[in-house]
Amino acid sequence: MPKINVYLPDDLAEAVKEAGVPVSAVCQRALEQAVRRVTAIRETVLGDLDDEPTGALAHFTARTRAVLKLAVERARDAGEPRMGTEHLLGAMLDEGTNLALHVLRAMEIEPERVGRDLARRQPGERETAPPDGDPRRFDGPAANALELAVTEATSLGHNYIGCEHLLLGLAVEPDGVAGQVLRALGADPKLVRRAVTAALAGYVHLRAESGQGQPTASAAAQQALAAAVRQGIEPLSRRIARLEEHLGLTTEG
Repeated sequence: MPKINVYLPDDLAEAVKEAGVPVSAVCQRALEQAVRRVTAIRETVLGDLDDEPTGALAHFTARTRAVLKLAVERARDAGEPRMGTEHLLGAMLDEGTNLALHVLRAMEIEPERVGRDLARRQPGERETAPPDGDPRRFDGPAANALELAVTEATSLGHNYIGCEHLLLGLAVEPDGVAGQVLRALGADPKLVRRAVTAALAGYVHLRAESGQGQPTASAAAQQALAAAVRQGIEPLSRRIARLEEHLGLTTEG
């Protein structure tokens, strides 16, 4: 039987060892579920996303479905045979109102800068796909990013897939153009995960304060949400800064 090595962070590995978790069995079940989800996503053909979603996309929010619809249009306009991660990230920027963009701004990454860096990518640097494809289908990295978005949502205990989860999936996915652009701008997966958690906590707080189903879109509300995100990621940012200083990676001026 083929073997796959699984590398864990030291603290998690120690906790697993102490708890006596059957790693092989757990990993096998998790991988089986992941393979089923990725296969379902890759086989999905995005039809009319205005209809009630079914199958692999059933738990995607209306905003996330709007992003998918825009991504299809981007891929089609570019003459691409498959929808790639660059189309998903570009569509997220085009949608303009999702929580993922607030997360980026709170991390001091302007969406406009993301868009410019994304646009500078040459066609040869993008994900490859068969020439006779369908832009309503996902290529490999895009399907993996959506699977990672589902995984991130599940790990946070959420029963829906929002744009914030999609941002996480794109940041974590190693091969796609979107992840390369995001990480180059400082959207490290751990930092993004912390920022998303802080943003969601701030969002819930604002909604409770407003006494409404949705918090107000006022500048004050947006500033409060950004402050919550910055407060949430500050400890991790300090740790990264200390590590960079220790490794001599900081620059003067």
